[in-house]
This record gives sequence, structure tokens and C-alpha cells, in this order.
Amino acid sequence: MLSMPINRITAKRMLKEAGAERVSLQAAEELAEIINRYAYGIAKKAVNLSAHAKRKTVKKADIDLAV
Repeated sequence: MLSMPINRITAKRMLKEAGAERVSLQAAEELAEIINRYAYGIAKKAVNLSAHAKRKTVKKADIDLAV
């Protein structure tokens, strides 16, 4: 299963920095989940791209292409 590198506290902070006056727990949890799913998808694509290039190292270019 996917770990949660972005937690709800970080997501809440992001929303507040974006201008939110108040943020519900559910909104912070949902944003954290969406960010983590999106980042995991990019990571998987980047790993596949590096494997396709017959490399074990994921490079910045792989991330750029995965986005």
C-alpha cells in the first residue's frame, strides 16, 4: 500500500498558505489523499521510464516526462 508522505497537517498548511481562513479536517484529508495519489502515479511512471531506458536510477528527466 501507498505510504502517506503528505499528511493532513501539511495539506492544511498548504490550504492556509493559499489563502484559506479556515480548513475542515475532511478538506485537509482529501487534499492529502489526492496529492499522494497523484505523486504516486508520477513515481510509478518515472520508474517505468527509467526501466525502459535500462537504468536503475530514476532521473529528473524521468519525472519530467512522467508529469
